[in-house]
Amino acid sequence: MPGPISHEIMAEDYISLLDEQLGEPVHLLGYSDGAVVALFVALKRPDLVTDPVVVSGVYHRDGWAPGVLDTEVPEFMIDSYAEVSPDGRAHFTVVAVKLTQMRSTQPAITERELADVSCPTLVLIGDDDEVLLEHAVSFYRALPQGELAVVPHASHGVLVEKPELCSSMITAFHGSDKPATYAPIQRAN
Repeated sequence: MPGPISHEIMAEDYISLLDEQLGEPVHLLGYSDGAVVALFVALKRPDLVTDPVVVSGVYHRDGWAPGVLDTEVPEFMIDSYAEVSPDGRAHFTVVAVKLTQMRSTQPAITERELADVSCPTLVLIGDDDEVLLEHAVSFYRALPQGELAVVPHASHGVLVEKPELCSSMITAFHGSDKPATYAPIQRAN
């Protein structure tokens, strides 16, 4: 991909895809940087998203645990890239540089901007995630219709580490039968 990478550019591409291919609201799940993309889609085009799930993602770059973005990319991620990239394995270094540049300034969404997300949104992380738990809580609290799921004994690889539990929670979130809560605080109004 020539030029810089940004969450907003990826969101615009996704919006174009949804408009051209479907033209109707979808369930949208984004993981890590993809969670930020899903969030931007919900902010920019709420008519295209029914109830996004943001997994192990941040709304602001300060939500990453200290040092996480400074670590080497795991070999399995480079291997995965090499399997699908028409440019081959060596091209990953180009992508890695662009991602590092992007993450040095992005995302920078504010809690005030999160209040504009008009659809129910599930924030899902592992209890030992690269995303700070406190950040996930502030993410959840800033969303007017936010829900929070913290998966025990799980890291940034939560979807792979606990697939059945995550699937169950996501399916329940997307379902229309929301159980009554008996002493709500966040959803009291």
